[in-house]
Amino acid sequence: MEETIGNVAGEIWTLLSNRKNPVNVTELPKLVKSTPQLTYQGLGWLAREGKVVYTEKSGKTAVSLSPAEVCCC
Repeated sequence: MEETIGNVAGEIWTLLSNRKNPVNVTELPKLVKSTPQLTYQGLGWLAREGKVVYTEKSGKTAVSLSPAEVCCC
């Protein structure tokens, strides 16, 4: 199960790295083509590692990569 969650976390990271704007948390399962449960576990994995930041606007929660994760290459 850990490997599956880690794979989903990788998919979330890749998705966020290709986006300029934060992504609504409720849209993530559809965007990474995974179940909500696995998606939120993967998101928690990334949050625990400090790889994502959350923002709230108009009562909706969005997520993006933390500044340390954004590549400057």
